[in-house]
Amino acid sequence: MAGRPREAPTGDRDQDPHPPTARYAKPGVTASLGTIALSGFVAWGTLHLVGAVTEFVEPGTSLAMVWLVSFLLLWWAPLAWLERPIRATEEQHASLDELTVTVQVPVYNEDPHILRCCLRSLLAQSRPVDRVRIVDDGSVDPSTGLPMDYDAIRDEFLARAAEQGVDATWERTENRGKRFAQMRVLARDDADIFVTLDSDSVLDPHAVREGLAPFTDSRVQSVAGHVIVLNNRATLLTRLTCVLYLPFTRGLRSAQSVLRRVTINSGTLAFYRARPVREAAGAYENEHFWGRPMQMNDDSMLTFYALLNGDTVHQPSAIVFTLVPERFGHYFGQQLRWMRGTTVRHLWWLRYMPLGGVVFWGTVIEYLHLFLSYAVPVLILVDDGLRSQWEEIARAALVIGVAITYIMALRIFTVRRSDESPRHRFLLYLLAPVATLWRLVVLRPVYLYAMLTCRQIARWGTREGVEVSVSG
Repeated sequence: MAGRPREAPTGDRDQDPHPPTARYAKPGVTASLGTIALSGFVAWGTLHLVGAVTEFVEPGTSLAMVWLVSFLLLWWAPLAWLERPIRATEEQHASLDELTVTVQVPVYNEDPHILRCCLRSLLAQSRPVDRVRIVDDGSVDPSTGLPMDYDAIRDEFLARAAEQGVDATWERTENRGKRFAQMRVLARDDADIFVTLDSDSVLDPHAVREGLAPFTDSRVQSVAGHVIVLNNRATLLTRLTCVLYLPFTRGLRSAQSVLRRVTINSGTLAFYRARPVREAAGAYENEHFWGRPMQMNDDSMLTFYALLNGDTVHQPSAIVFTLVPERFGHYFGQQLRWMRGTTVRHLWWLRYMPLGGVVFWGTVIEYLHLFLSYAVPVLILVDDGLRSQWEEIARAALVIGVAITYIMALRIFTVRRSDESPRHRFLLYLLAPVATLWRLVVLRPVYLYAMLTCRQIARWGTREGVEVSVSG
């Protein structure tokens, strides 16, 4: 009704659909898939190496050396298969249970139903958390201009938390951005571990227990959760997103974790030693770029602080389901926000990370790969010898590209979801070449545009109202 705040549905608490669960594949499964993938990469690398040597011995017009360099720039793809969940013994888990864990959930114009699901999943953890801090950053119903009404959800959550002995609070503040919402409570919290959780996400019941396991190593400063798509069947775009996530969430991030240098924890679910986060209070929420305040890309900034203090890893068994855009307008807005933020963070890594370190050179390699993706087609066009072979080159690139795409996409079988059949996973796997084409034709130009317009930074980005919702 016009003139009234948006109300969250009340209803019976058991009416919500049972949230999905997921399990990371057993070691034997990942080892088998990894053997297939690594064999494919070895064959591809050998082929390019032979071509490069032949070109050196018998000079001529060929792209063999370029293809070999391109193969080497994909260093992370085979390395990712060496990642395994970090396990803790029962004795170590007992020690981890002594740690005080605070979960912070920033809320801004969130769909009431998914917010309720998020909070219920948080209180249903096999390793209970100690504190939960909810901060509503001035949510407003865009249709009325009045505050979003989460009263029923808040009252239910606080009552449930009290029943379980969890210290929970819920605050509403003026809208200042996600970082201010986080630091309003974390800056003065004396917990051992901070967990950041997005309000449009649902935790697997063992997510917290699994996410804490790497902290048995005192060098570990942050742990990235494993993000998968919640609304995976909503539209063709969300199905495609399931595959588009793979190269980062189960590819580059996994490879970085093997080297203990994860550069971006997803804000969807991440774990941090509390001290570096507390010490960043003041600087974190007041970051500026080119004279403008920057609130987006909060997750990479927190990871940056962790990198300065020690190791950063990914825990593939700490699983969280998150909503992704279902409409193209929302999708491109989100991608622009992420890409602009990542461009800024690249500059930070090149400036502050050790010159001989993995993060610095990983950033250099990423830009070199981007350069080659545009330089090679130009080279083919301007070189007479290559131009005469363009059809043969195109066919070879297509065949090899599809083969490598399917090899990399094998990682889709490393997670088993309760709401997903083997047939559905296989159909998603078949989408892999479409996702690769989408990245090359659509996302690559968007990335270039984002780099050139990285000064256009914002607080919450695209969410002026509820963008994605789930049916009750």
